[in-house]
Amino acid sequence: MNNGGARRMNGGGEEDDDEDYVNGDLDAWERTYTDERSWESLQEDESGLLRPIDNKALYHSQYRRRLRSLSSTATAARIQKGLIRYLYLVIDLSRAASETDFRPSRIVVIAKHVEAFIREFFDQNPLSQVGLLTIKDGVAQCLTDLGGSPESHIKALMNKLECSGDSSLQNALDLVDGYLNQIPSYGHREVLILYSALSTCDPGDIMETIQKCKKSKIRCSVIGLAAEMFICKHLCQETGGTYSVALDESHFKELILEHAPPPPAIAEFATANLIKMGFPQRAAEGSISICSCHKEAKVGAGYTCPRCKARVCELPTECCICGLTLVSSPHLARSYHHLFPIAPFDEVPPFSLNDPNHKLQRNCFGCQQSLLNPGNKPGLLVVCPKCKGYFCLDCDIYIHESLHNCPGCDSFRHSKADKE
Repeated sequence: MNNGGARRMNGGGEEDDDEDYVNGDLDAWERTYTDERSWESLQEDESGLLRPIDNKALYHSQYRRRLRSLSSTATAARIQKGLIRYLYLVIDLSRAASETDFRPSRIVVIAKHVEAFIREFFDQNPLSQVGLLTIKDGVAQCLTDLGGSPESHIKALMNKLECSGDSSLQNALDLVDGYLNQIPSYGHREVLILYSALSTCDPGDIMETIQKCKKSKIRCSVIGLAAEMFICKHLCQETGGTYSVALDESHFKELILEHAPPPPAIAEFATANLIKMGFPQRAAEGSISICSCHKEAKVGAGYTCPRCKARVCELPTECCICGLTLVSSPHLARSYHHLFPIAPFDEVPPFSLNDPNHKLQRNCFGCQQSLLNPGNKPGLLVVCPKCKGYFCLDCDIYIHESLHNCPGCDSFRHSKADKE
């Protein structure tokens, strides 16, 4: 506090000294509450007064725009989506990942949102598998093999967050190509690279590696945390992926979660295949058997392959003995909604309840909460174009992102069936 007082007493101090005081002399808990752009959280209302921005309405408007764009793309052409995905997540752990432009550092932000992404990925793609790769000291290393357990991937990542050396994009692509070449033809091969560096230290011609990935039908996408790089953009253009650069932490979260839903299949590689699958039975709780995944004896839980009777720990997976794809019926049911997505709800313009031309229900059809704001005025709401049921913003997001069924349409369908 004395240093701060001395600095304030010296009115003729330079700007650099002021910046050092703001950024360097604050404790960690003080920096947590320091907002460098506090003016961005205010907006002017109709009367000219400043008030906080309604973040909920802003988030919902962004969500609605994204939903409409996806819907218009899907209706313009029947798009085939890859429901069985094999994704390698490549994380740059070079010294650039330890930069502090993302607070507290890039790698901490990456680890936080990678954990959320992995959980969201398996929630939306229950038949898919993920593997983790890291780039450090110019070498690409496989952190986890392809698998369907989010906990094992997250645990392995949290134990390997040390950053050092340079980054090598070519080594990562070569390693990924070697792994994904073994994937069956019905599987969609994807790579998502979280790149922090502004350069790549490669042992050979990376252009040849990019063409090899393109020939192997690997879709490569990159999210940059520093600045746009030509080689990353060229890689995504050649392989049919997407390239974007995160502006801040919230933007990074939005970008990485956009890769959770199944992307459109590449037209020239989108072929229909019949896939042989097995539905294993859950083993008895007290049974003792050798797990084919870990090669060790385990008591209880686990699943038994219907073809070779081998035991596996988790689903979905591929039997290590006979190679049969093992799934459960809920996995297939949860993948179904990507084939027939629910249509976006229509936004209802604000109007008065006293208007005789509009009959507005007072409660949300989903959560039964009131749709009225203080003053008996309707708030922001949406309506289903089929059943004409009104829903609040929270239910709108929940229906389209988690439930994937309209409660109003389902209830009317069941009531009609009962009458018949």
